[in-house]
Amino acid sequence: MAVLVQSAPGIADYVRGAVLVPVPLHPRKERERGYNQSRLLAEIFAAVGGAGARVEEPIRRVVDTATQTALDRRTRQANLKNAFALRTAAAINAAERYVLIDDVFTTGSTLNACAQVLRRAGGVRVDVVTFGHG
Repeated sequence: MAVLVQSAPGIADYVRGAVLVPVPLHPRKERERGYNQSRLLAEIFAAVGGAGARVEEPIRRVVDTATQTALDRRTRQANLKNAFALRTAAAINAAERYVLIDDVFTTGSTLNACAQVLRRAGGVRVDVVTFGHG
């Protein structure tokens, strides 16, 4: 994956200087899996972006939602309603550029739900990067 990210035209410029925010897993899911694939991707993007790109986790998943894989757009949106929240100690800086990182973009429901949390907390510049499209 790192080789693919490194060879993607313009990706280093896109993430340079940004706060990279991986989409969080519910703690139960992360315990079962043993890792968060979005965090691993964020770390790869931070290494490629260099020059101030850093990984932070200001969002947490507060609802253990059902898997999204078999759901349509409307059901995905409903499934994710209030599923994410700002971490208690997190501070969002309006001057920073936040880039949400997820493994796969299907309908955008997960990323929209996370972006909404960042915007409500004061994030003005919120962008997205994913590894794949499903």
